[in-house]
Amino acid sequence: MEISYHGHSVVKIKTNGQVILIDPFIRGNGLTDLKVEEEKPNVILLTHGHNDHVGDTVELAKANNSLVVAPNELANYLAKEGVTVHNMGIGGAYEFPFGTVKYTLAFHGSVYETENGEIINAGNPGGILFTAENLTIYHAGDTALFGDMKLIGDRHAIDVAFLPIGDNFTMGPEDAAYAVTLLNPKIVVPIHYNTFPVIEQDPHHFARLVKDSKVQVLSPGNVVEIE
Repeated sequence: MEISYHGHSVVKIKTNGQVILIDPFIRGNGLTDLKVEEEKPNVILLTHGHNDHVGDTVELAKANNSLVVAPNELANYLAKEGVTVHNMGIGGAYEFPFGTVKYTLAFHGSVYETENGEIINAGNPGGILFTAENLTIYHAGDTALFGDMKLIGDRHAIDVAFLPIGDNFTMGPEDAAYAVTLLNPKIVVPIHYNTFPVIEQDPHHFARLVKDSKVQVLSPGNVVEIE
C-alpha cells in the first residue's frame, strides 16, 4: 500500500490495484501538487459535503467512471449529478473489493454550495476508517475534538491517522494532540492547515505536542513512511 498526502485534506491510497482519493479538493487548492486532468481514481471517498472536500469529485468520477463513497444525503445529491455512488451512514461499514470503509462520528457541518448558489443539505459529516492489506487508516475529516475518539482508538488498531490541525473550523494543534492520546495511532499526519489564512498553523508545533505516536509532517506529494 502507498499512502500520500496532497495538501489541505487530500489523501491518495494505492492498494489492491486501485487508486483511491479522499476529499479531492484540487482546483482552488493552492497547496496541492495534483492536477485534475492527470488523476485517474478508481474510487473517491468523501468525509462530508463542504466544497473544499467534495472538490472536483463530479468531474473526476465522470471522467474515470469512479465509484464515489459518501454519507447518504451527499451520495444522493451526487447520484443526481450522474455519478456512481455507494451510500453510507455513520457507524456503518462495508467491505469493498478494494478494502473496508467505515464511517465514524465527526463534529462539523456539511452543506454543499452549487455553482448557481444553491445550498444542498449533505447530511452528517463523518470520519473514515479504511482498512486494506492489514493496515487501518483513519481520516478524521473536519472535526472538533470529541471523547468518543477513545472508542475509535480502542476498537481499531490505527496505523495512520490524518488529523486536522487548522483551528477555527476544526481542531487546533492542542486539541489534535489530545486526540492522538485517545486514538493511539502508530503514525499521525497533520492535515487541513495553511490552505487559507484563517487556518494557518505550524505543523511542527503540533508535532512537538505529540508524545506517544510518530508524527510525519508531509509536503504535498510526500508518501507516508510505514515501517
